Amino acid sequence: MWNNLFRSVNLMQQGLHAGWTRNAVIRNNIANIETPNFRASDVEFESHLARAIQGSGFRGAMTHVGHREIGSGFVNLDVGPQIVQRRGGLAMRLDGNNVDIEAENVRLAQNSIQYNALVEKLNGELRRLRSAITELT
Repeated sequence: MWNNLFRSVNLMQQGLHAGWTRNAVIRNNIANIETPNFRASDVEFESHLARAIQGSGFRGAMTHVGHREIGSGFVNLDVGPQIVQRRGGLAMRLDGNNVDIEAENVRLAQNSIQYNALVEKLNGELRRLRSAITELT
Protein backbone atom coordinates (compact mmCIF):
# COMPACT_ATOMS: atom_id res chain seq x y z
CA MET A 1 0.00 0.00 0.00
CA TRP A 2 2.67 2.54 0.98
CA ASN A 3 4.68 1.83 -2.18
CA ASN A 4 1.69 2.70 -4.35
CA LEU A 5 0.97 5.88 -2.37
CA PHE A 6 4.00 7.71 -3.75
CA ARG A 7 4.24 5.99 -7.15
CA SER A 8 2.99 9.03 -9.09
CA VAL A 9 5.19 11.37 -7.04
CA ASN A 10 8.23 9.24 -7.86
CA LEU A 11 7.42 9.28 -11.58
CA MET A 12 6.99 13.06 -11.50
CA GLN A 13 10.31 13.38 -9.66
CA GLN A 14 12.01 11.44 -12.46
CA GLY A 15 10.34 13.72 -15.02
CA LEU A 16 11.54 16.81 -13.16
CA HIS A 17 15.07 15.43 -13.07
CA ALA A 18 14.90 14.85 -16.83
CA GLY A 19 13.60 18.38 -17.40
CA TRP A 20 16.35 19.89 -15.25
CA THR A 21 18.97 17.87 -17.13
CA ARG A 22 17.47 18.87 -20.50
CA ASN A 23 17.58 22.53 -19.45
CA ALA A 24 21.28 22.23 -18.62
CA VAL A 25 22.03 20.48 -21.94
CA ILE A 26 20.17 23.12 -23.96
CA ARG A 27 21.97 25.92 -22.14
CA ASN A 28 25.28 24.18 -22.81
CA ASN A 29 24.40 23.97 -26.51
CA ILE A 30 23.60 27.70 -26.56
CA ALA A 31 26.78 28.57 -24.64
CA ASN A 32 28.86 26.74 -27.25
CA ILE A 33 27.27 28.30 -30.31
CA GLU A 34 30.60 29.88 -31.32
CA THR A 35 32.78 26.85 -30.51
CA PRO A 36 34.24 25.27 -33.67
CA ASN A 37 33.37 21.57 -34.18
CA PHE A 38 30.95 21.57 -31.23
CA ARG A 39 28.15 19.01 -31.61
CA ALA A 40 24.84 19.74 -29.91
CA SER A 41 23.44 17.24 -27.43
CA ASP A 42 19.92 16.14 -26.53
CA VAL A 43 18.33 14.37 -23.58
CA GLU A 44 16.47 11.11 -24.10
CA PHE A 45 13.97 10.34 -21.39
CA GLU A 46 10.42 10.00 -22.69
CA SER A 47 11.26 7.13 -25.04
CA HIS A 48 13.05 5.27 -22.21
CA LEU A 49 10.08 5.84 -19.90
CA ALA A 50 7.62 4.62 -22.56
CA ARG A 51 9.65 1.43 -23.07
CA ALA A 52 9.86 0.88 -19.31
CA ILE A 53 6.10 1.31 -18.92
CA GLN A 54 5.42 -0.96 -21.88
CA GLY A 55 7.73 -3.66 -20.54
CA SER A 56 6.64 -3.28 -16.91
CA GLY A 57 3.20 -4.75 -17.17
CA PHE A 58 1.67 -1.37 -16.28
CA ARG A 59 -2.05 -1.66 -15.52
CA GLY A 60 -4.60 1.11 -15.97
CA ALA A 61 -7.08 1.82 -13.17
CA MET A 62 -10.60 0.48 -13.65
CA THR A 63 -12.97 2.98 -12.05
CA HIS A 64 -16.17 1.61 -13.58
CA VAL A 65 -17.43 -1.95 -14.14
CA GLY A 66 -17.79 -1.21 -17.86
CA HIS A 67 -14.10 -0.35 -18.27
CA ARG A 68 -11.78 -2.76 -20.03
CA GLU A 69 -8.64 -3.93 -18.31
CA ILE A 70 -5.47 -2.31 -19.61
CA GLY A 71 -2.21 -4.04 -18.79
CA SER A 72 -1.56 -6.60 -16.11
CA GLY A 73 0.31 -5.02 -13.20
CA PHE A 74 2.90 -2.48 -12.11
CA VAL A 75 6.54 -2.69 -11.19
CA ASN A 76 8.98 -0.02 -10.10
CA LEU A 77 9.93 2.26 -13.00
CA ASP A 78 13.37 3.65 -12.32
CA VAL A 79 14.24 5.51 -15.51
CA GLY A 80 16.66 8.39 -15.82
CA PRO A 81 17.57 10.87 -18.52
CA GLN A 82 20.39 10.04 -20.90
CA ILE A 83 22.47 12.71 -22.62
CA VAL A 84 23.21 11.85 -26.25
CA GLN A 85 24.92 13.67 -29.06
CA ARG A 86 22.37 14.94 -31.56
CA ARG A 87 22.02 12.70 -34.58
CA GLY A 88 20.29 13.06 -37.90
CA GLY A 89 20.58 15.17 -41.00
CA LEU A 90 21.46 18.47 -39.42
CA ALA A 91 23.00 21.22 -41.49
CA MET A 92 26.35 22.21 -40.08
CA ARG A 93 28.17 25.49 -40.45
CA LEU A 94 31.56 25.73 -42.09
CA ASP A 95 33.27 25.56 -38.68
CA GLY A 96 31.63 22.17 -37.95
CA ASN A 97 29.28 23.51 -35.26
CA ASN A 98 25.69 22.24 -35.56
CA VAL A 99 23.93 24.46 -32.98
CA ASP A 100 20.89 26.32 -34.34
CA ILE A 101 20.10 29.15 -31.91
CA GLU A 102 16.45 29.45 -32.95
CA ALA A 103 15.82 25.72 -32.52
CA GLU A 104 17.60 25.74 -29.14
CA ASN A 105 15.48 28.68 -27.93
CA VAL A 106 12.32 26.82 -28.97
CA ARG A 107 13.52 23.70 -27.12
CA LEU A 108 14.33 25.80 -24.06
CA ALA A 109 10.88 27.43 -24.02
CA GLN A 110 9.15 24.09 -24.60
CA ASN A 111 11.13 22.44 -21.81
CA SER A 112 10.36 25.32 -19.42
CA ILE A 113 6.63 24.97 -20.07
CA GLN A 114 6.74 21.20 -19.55
CA TYR A 115 8.85 21.54 -16.41
CA ASN A 116 6.54 24.16 -14.88
CA ALA A 117 3.47 22.08 -15.70
CA LEU A 118 5.05 19.08 -13.99
CA VAL A 119 5.92 21.18 -10.93
CA GLU A 120 2.27 22.30 -10.72
CA LYS A 121 1.08 18.70 -11.06
CA LEU A 122 3.49 17.57 -8.33
CA ASN A 123 2.37 20.40 -6.02
CA GLY A 124 -1.24 19.33 -6.53
CA GLU A 125 -0.41 15.72 -5.75
CA LEU A 126 1.44 16.72 -2.58
CA ARG A 127 -1.48 18.95 -1.53
CA ARG A 128 -3.83 15.97 -1.93
CA LEU A 129 -1.53 13.77 0.14
CA ARG A 130 -1.22 16.45 2.84
CA SER A 131 -5.00 16.84 2.87
CA ALA A 132 -5.47 13.10 3.26
CA ILE A 133 -2.97 12.99 6.12
CA THR A 134 -4.55 15.92 7.98
CA GLU A 135 -8.02 14.36 7.57
CA LEU A 136 -6.75 11.22 9.30
CA THR A 137 -5.40 13.11 12.32
